[in-house]
Amino acid sequence: MEIPNQYETTLIKTFKNDIWAKFIKSIKTYDLIQEGDKIAVCISGGKDSMLMAMCMKRLQRYSQVPFEVEYLVMNPGYNEENRQKILDNAAKLEIPIRMFETRIFDAVVNIGNNPCYMCARMRRGHLYKTAQDLGCNKIALGHHFDDVVETILMGMLYGSQMQTMMPKLHSENFEGMQLIRPLYLVREEAIIRWRIHNELEFLQCACRFTENIREDEHGGLTSKREEVKQLLVQLRKSNPDVDKHIFRSAENVNLQTLISYHSGDDYHHFLDHYNEGRSIRGTKKKGDGSC
Repeated sequence: MEIPNQYETTLIKTFKNDIWAKFIKSIKTYDLIQEGDKIAVCISGGKDSMLMAMCMKRLQRYSQVPFEVEYLVMNPGYNEENRQKILDNAAKLEIPIRMFETRIFDAVVNIGNNPCYMCARMRRGHLYKTAQDLGCNKIALGHHFDDVVETILMGMLYGSQMQTMMPKLHSENFEGMQLIRPLYLVREEAIIRWRIHNELEFLQCACRFTENIREDEHGGLTSKREEVKQLLVQLRKSNPDVDKHIFRSAENVNLQTLISYHSGDDYHHFLDHYNEGRSIRGTKKKGDGSC
């Protein structure tokens, strides 16, 4: 059996509670892995996906539920320095990656409105297609607890909607494929401490674009996600558990206290049966006479 390297060993010693236990809890709580799965662990080169790969590698070695893993790296058009950094880090961590080339950055460079949205969709599509061609039935992405909390707030503050980043999803375009997020309950702060503890340097943002770029009050560039990150920093000063409360709000939704909600094309409004003394159960198509 393969001997764990120093980077893996810290996961079950120094960071057993903050990373490994929460990784395992994510897998079990949301039933992310079943016997016979073949999972494409998608590695971007950043700290989150590299840590996820380390966790999945250890889990596969010792799990009582047998499953297969492919460590998949898509090159959307990184410069040579960033591409080599991914290869070097994978070798250092002893992750047997499979890299495939695309020209996504070139394809979206001239898109005027929201090139990052199109880039993200194209990258996801390439990952699904390549994983499916390799016989995988799932892809794993490195989103963590903080990504979930930030997504909830971004939807409310900038998208006028209540939504969350789900721990797993069925693909709408690739039959039989699922997306899972094994780091769903792991805090970003713990990932950063793991990186620093092991003196590792990963890619931060190797993309040619920045999502929702705009200038801040000091003339610098910021993004909607960065704005939410900074908002959370301020909120934690008076409420250290604010992240947990936001996260749990997506698990504790009381439909009787909502003005309206929809599930697919079915739209429900509290007035539909209000005069009958009934709670929200009425159904009509979204947009039919509703403000």
